[in-house]
Amino acid sequence: MLKVKVKVKDKRFSIPVPYAVLNMVSLIITSKRVNRIINKAIEKDGSKFSFPEIERKDLKPLLQGLSMHKGLVLVETKLKDGTEVKVKL
Repeated sequence: MLKVKVKVKDKRFSIPVPYAVLNMVSLIITSKRVNRIINKAIEKDGSKFSFPEIERKDLKPLLQGLSMHKGLVLVETKLKDGTEVKVKL
């Protein structure tokens, strides 16, 4: 389970993200229809950037590898205003 912890001033939030949700999001991101919708929205904005097409077979080993390294801290950030963000497996 991916754990996102956010601390803003006096408030703390903890958001657990199960691996099943990550797998569902990867299915959505890798779909060709969603890729076309994202690229059309970017074109409307006038940007020359295009969202790359991602293959499901390329993401699958990444998601499997994440589940093997439980407890690993992916991101830990502290801003000057006291905001803290921590993403942990």
